[in-house]
Amino acid sequence: MIDDEDEKPLTQRRFYKAEQEVGFADKQGGTVQTEHPAYRLAFRDTDFLLRDELRPVRFQLELLKTEMLLEEAQIGSTLVFYGSARVPSPEKREAFLATPGTDEEKKVAERLAAKTKYYEEAQRLAQLASQCAIVEKGMRQFVVCSGGGPSIMEAANRGAADVGAESLGLNIVLPHEQAPNPYVTPRLSFQFHYFALRKMHFLLRARAVAVFPGGFGTLDEFLELLTLIQTGKMKPIPVLLYGREFWERIINFEALAEEGTINRRDLDLFTWCETAEDGWNEISRFYDLDCG
Repeated sequence: MIDDEDEKPLTQRRFYKAEQEVGFADKQGGTVQTEHPAYRLAFRDTDFLLRDELRPVRFQLELLKTEMLLEEAQIGSTLVFYGSARVPSPEKREAFLATPGTDEEKKVAERLAAKTKYYEEAQRLAQLASQCAIVEKGMRQFVVCSGGGPSIMEAANRGAADVGAESLGLNIVLPHEQAPNPYVTPRLSFQFHYFALRKMHFLLRARAVAVFPGGFGTLDEFLELLTLIQTGKMKPIPVLLYGREFWERIINFEALAEEGTINRRDLDLFTWCETAEDGWNEISRFYDLDCG
């Protein structure tokens, strides 16, 4: 028979929560057994969690943590931004050009500085999407999402912040220092160990993707996105490709079709854009939006 009235309700938990058990465990100690690593609770044992055999568990944790926090934040869908981490912002353009270097390095700097216009277009596109502030079934739609780093990624988060909106940053741990840009919403700033899980989260909620000039990382993300849509693994969404002159210089899309390695209709999987309005108009047309 239960004497404590608080223990009688049928809805009362019959097992302690994990954090309560942690409190009990913390009160133990003082013996060689309790101080040994083997005695630690498994989920608090970092050395154990970092073992190679625990990689599948770490995969699951990276998938679950971001998914659960985005659900709690009522993020229904995202507008994802891909692009270079090297293009200077308008404020830093002149200082960037003034950096000492060889003639070749100065030419490269000039080419990067010429792409500052795409920083501004990314910032403006993020403003347009965030101002629209679509809410469907209680979930926020077209929330700006970037890789959380500098340059084009910063521009996207900055555009959302300009109009008082939250935005996501999906950072990745790299050997060199990598910190979130200051415009990412702190509660929506995530860090990943696995590129694969980060790329998955980029697209799980994506309802449109804006791709700006970039390097290997941007190419990887862009081509994988096209492959997913081309093969039918992912339903079509607006893929906005900014900077036709840049992209046609580094990828001969027409040649791929002429050689038969892609179908000519595959060239319709993306839309050429130059301005923020170009991109938002395509998204609005695709989803029949009216934000006026």
